[in-house]
Amino acid sequence: MGRLDRYVLFRTFAGVGSALAVISAVILLVQFVDLSRSVGVRADVGVGDLFLMTLYKSPGMILLLLPFVFLGGGMSAYIGMNRRSELVAMRAAGVSAWRFIVPSAAAAFMAGALTVTLFNPLAADLSARFESKRASLMDTYLGDTPKEVWLRQGDEKNLMVIHARARDSRQGKVHLRGVSVYIYQKDQRDLPRFKRRIEAGGAELVPGFWRLTDVREASAGENSVRSDSLSIRSTLDAESAMERLSSPESISFWKLPGAISQTELAGFSAAGYRLRLEQLLATPLLFAAMAVLAAAFSLRLDRLGGLAGLAGVGAAFGFVFFFFNQFSGALAGADIIPLTLAAWAPPTIALLSGLMLLCYTEDG
Repeated sequence: MGRLDRYVLFRTFAGVGSALAVISAVILLVQFVDLSRSVGVRADVGVGDLFLMTLYKSPGMILLLLPFVFLGGGMSAYIGMNRRSELVAMRAAGVSAWRFIVPSAAAAFMAGALTVTLFNPLAADLSARFESKRASLMDTYLGDTPKEVWLRQGDEKNLMVIHARARDSRQGKVHLRGVSVYIYQKDQRDLPRFKRRIEAGGAELVPGFWRLTDVREASAGENSVRSDSLSIRSTLDAESAMERLSSPESISFWKLPGAISQTELAGFSAAGYRLRLEQLLATPLLFAAMAVLAAAFSLRLDRLGGLAGLAGVGAAFGFVFFFFNQFSGALAGADIIPLTLAAWAPPTIALLSGLMLLCYTEDG
């Protein structure tokens, strides 16, 4: 990589860093105000705790908006070089735009890979800490927040569905109240057959077992039997149970394959987890596509006019792409389109659109 390539790459990532700082500041401010309204007025919490919760919650939102960071930061860098006539000087020296666009796209691709493998697990861990902190602060406040949860577990022979009217998750432990346990056994054709039902006043997940209290148990065609306590073997631990209670977006990249296998082993659909995994795998391509689009909407010579309008079109395209990506995920969640298509089509279309526009503007 020559000195010119390094300079363009430096200017690009300086623009990306500036955009990241601005978006992060806005997200931190919005999240702090939102937590002040939703938690601060309902629990005895100080400014320090609210700020700590803001730091826990914000990284997940920042990761969601990182494609816009690369789009906006790249456009800012290229427009700045354009208005200082640096791009004109490069072209006059016979330097093709492809020479500095390709390194920028490759660097964005590498940044996407680092985001998925390093920053996504960190953001997921901070999100779990936020949920635990919020639950401990608002334990005495129920409000209108739904507490009802469903859990499922299983192995090659048995399936278990756990329903609870409320939950407490504090200090890494899982406590359930108003518990109903439905136990199924697989027959020779691998079909689940109802075996028994257990009602319990409370349940606590300990290593290897669910510890139930105030139990009433009934098998198919038999009378119910009461007992003070009962232990049921569990394939979940506290961490995996918390993952089941969380959305796929709050599970880290490295834990998604395990969540998929456990969910499918229990006989249930893991489509949400699979879609999230495919979207994370497509993230490097998405970042590269945003870098290419940033260049495509910013390389028009300033003396020809219309650069500001073209930059506005690029920003509008970014918002349209965001909604298209979310819409594709919704279609995949409803089993209308394949998961792979929903995850990989948006970044592929964005990349091809940027390359087509660059080919038109640079090569005629």
